[in-house]
Formats: sequence, C-alpha cells, structure tokens
Amino acid sequence: MSEADTALGYEQARDELIEVVRKLEAGGTSLEDSLALWERGEELAKVCRHWLEGARARLDSALAARERAAEGGTGAAE
Repeated sequence: MSEADTALGYEQARDELIEVVRKLEAGGTSLEDSLALWERGEELAKVCRHWLEGARARLDSALAARERAAEGGTGAAE
C-alpha cells in the first residue's frame, strides 16, 4: 500500500474501487489499461480491508471493556 493510499479514507477508497470495477465490467479497455485498473483495484481493496480491520479491532476492544466492567473487572465501560 502506498503512502497516498493510506491517506485515503474508507469511503473514498470504496467509491474509487466501485468505479474501477464498473470500468472493468464495462470492458472496452486495452489489456494494459485493464491490468492497471485491476492493480489499482487490488490496492484499493487493501485500503478498505485495513480500515475495516481497524474498525473491527476498535469494536472488539470496546465490547471486551464493557464485558469486563459488567463482570466487575477493570476497564472503562463506555
């Protein structure tokens, strides 16, 4: 993932990925252009995956903290 890609927000990466897929599905591009689009799509998918994994980790952490608090352990409930 390039430095520019890591600066993309989830929604930006998702929207660009949708556009890449649309172009690939429409066809009519040269092999070279299709390969470039596919490579860009792979990079955008990595960016999206990175954001989603981060969101999942935050949710898991919050749920674990809430569970610990409910059981009388340490950790912030909210």
